[in-house]
Amino acid sequence: MKVLVVGSGAREHALVWKCVQSDLVERVYCAPGNGGTGGMARNVPIGAADVVRIVEFAKRERLGLVILGPEAAVEAGVGDALRSAGFNVFGPNRGAGRIESSKSFAKQLMVRAGIPTADFAVFTQPEPARAWARERNGLVAVKADGLARGKGVIVCASVEEANSAIDAMLVQSRFGKSGATVVLEERLEGAELSVLGITDGTDVVALAPARDFKRAHDGDHGPNTGGMGAYSPPAGVDRTVLGEVLEKVLKPAVRELADSGDEFRGVLYAGLMLTPSGIRTLEFNARFGDPEAQVVLPRLESDFVTLALAAAKGTLASLPDPTWSPRAAVGVVVASANYPDDALVKSGFQISGLAEMPRGVQIFHAGTKFEPGRGLVTDGGRVVTSVALGDTVGEAREKALAGARQVRFQGAFFRTDIAEEAVG
Repeated sequence: MKVLVVGSGAREHALVWKCVQSDLVERVYCAPGNGGTGGMARNVPIGAADVVRIVEFAKRERLGLVILGPEAAVEAGVGDALRSAGFNVFGPNRGAGRIESSKSFAKQLMVRAGIPTADFAVFTQPEPARAWARERNGLVAVKADGLARGKGVIVCASVEEANSAIDAMLVQSRFGKSGATVVLEERLEGAELSVLGITDGTDVVALAPARDFKRAHDGDHGPNTGGMGAYSPPAGVDRTVLGEVLEKVLKPAVRELADSGDEFRGVLYAGLMLTPSGIRTLEFNARFGDPEAQVVLPRLESDFVTLALAAAKGTLASLPDPTWSPRAAVGVVVASANYPDDALVKSGFQISGLAEMPRGVQIFHAGTKFEPGRGLVTDGGRVVTSVALGDTVGEAREKALAGARQVRFQGAFFRTDIAEEAVG
């Protein structure tokens, strides 16, 4: 069959890479794709949120499966339109996608479903928000309610920081409409964990766990980003923890969505924190995480397209549990100077070094494109993810870092401490 992956990031490159390996697949398309996806699939110049043209393309090519990569495609209703036209879609409709596109919706769902989460409140005016933060000595997380490409969360350590974050969203409108409503949560302490579950709206299959690193610089310093790297499996996470996430977080969320008329088919991402009081749910995403996809998919030994198609058709219960490589995977993001400040990120710099990658390193492209006469150039904040497998996290980490060092363009930077916690 023919498969379309919607999106243009490293997550979509990893999905294309996995789809190409499937015996079920005749051809893979990527819309709009990037400089890496074009080497293994046919890039189609259609935006990820261009509902009309994606449906037209699906009809023209008689696609057997469409995989929604980014949140923008979900929020635009690409899944709704394709399902109405009779296509198999791996990705939720817009209604179910509100579990990501509205943090207040997600928090209220968690309360109804009994999913463990932090204490919170929702605000549209700055003064009540400041008062709530002040009562907690400023130890809060301030979150833009809408989509902000992974950058709409500010974790605060003082009343001053909390007031500044609240003002940035509700007074200065730094996040536009996405920050017109804010969710304030009590600040939690503990190790973060990402668990993704494939679901057909009824059954849920947990994928291998991962841990990503949100801050821009080593030592978890700097602003929040869309993610600077990840590894799998994370330290301190065993089958018991994974089972608890499945039973207390993923399954209740899927049931609650279905009961409210928003059946979820696709991959549901749970962002979690392992606190001294137990698991707490920080957020849900309605798609694969990025960079988690780049370290989870390489460990998946089962046919991903078979899983995705079963989720799209509602037949997940008929499949055996997926099988996983015992090897560890580490991914290191190489980003442009000034990322994640999009206003300061410059593109168009020539990229070199990709042809001399160390053996065993896989490069997933994100912000890249080909320019006639210049070759591959940068085209965004996160440029590539260097990924490697190893018999240990330490071995995978050294390979991934070696790959990141090989990537060269003006202003390139990456974190050197990804997965360091699991070594030693």
